[in-house]
Amino acid sequence: MPWELTANLDEYVAAAGEFLVTRRVEHTIELGVIEGLRARPAAQPDDLRAESPMFGWRRQAGGDVAEVLLHTPPYPLLLGGLPAGSAPELAALLAAVGRQLPGVNAQEDAATEFAAAWGEQTGLGYTTFRRSRLYRLAGLVPPAPMPDGGPRVATEADRDLLEGWFRAFADEANDLTGPQLGVLSDRLSYGGLTLWEARGRPVAMAGHVRPAAGVVRVGPVYTPPALRGRGYGGAVTAAVTSAAIAAGAGEVVLFTDLANPTSNALYRRLGYQPVADRVVLSFWSEPRASGG
Repeated sequence: MPWELTANLDEYVAAAGEFLVTRRVEHTIELGVIEGLRARPAAQPDDLRAESPMFGWRRQAGGDVAEVLLHTPPYPLLLGGLPAGSAPELAALLAAVGRQLPGVNAQEDAATEFAAAWGEQTGLGYTTFRRSRLYRLAGLVPPAPMPDGGPRVATEADRDLLEGWFRAFADEANDLTGPQLGVLSDRLSYGGLTLWEARGRPVAMAGHVRPAAGVVRVGPVYTPPALRGRGYGGAVTAAVTSAAIAAGAGEVVLFTDLANPTSNALYRRLGYQPVADRVVLSFWSEPRASGG
């Protein structure tokens, strides 16, 4: 059956909400976006113009939703599934409604198939931007020994420091979208950033998104380079994780960059276990020979 697209959040939730919740860990990003948009109500557009959020779903022959997609500029297209051979149809549909896509985020087979089809539609090449792994908490194992200091929830008074850290995090990660300072403001509005303080000064931060279907997603986690290797990143991650559990989260999850073995090993030590891998492919204005 064909994909159905909408710019209306309520229509998306009515059609695909139950499907998303049945696999709430794997769909943590989609569910988090829903909660974020609900918390920041705005006029919902009635078209699919390129600058507006766009939602989509695809039904099986029996009528049940089987795959979903989400595009919230400036982020890449997020694909929750793509049946083999269906990428050309989807790429043609998205091109027809005028979407401008910086890339695609999906499991590797789906991402590669869509990127090739998007190139046929637009002439754009693609390359691998990031490989990531989704982890879920099996049981928190606090760092031992714990570093000096302790956590506190960041406030508006910390904005200047946090803006600098958000920029540094985006630069270091070579983030496809750059630093999203609007995300910082949103996180501060609900206590979504925690600082680890040692000897009276902040030394690391960890964030979390709003709970969505009982799932809390941790991130970003950042320690300035000069302060690394002292256990602050693990301590602040454990603090945010513990707070989520205490607040009633049914699941706590996070994503890691697979190119960073240090963080992947750290989260395993804290009790996180791998769930699934994803890849972000970025689109380029000059065609490339392959997906590199």
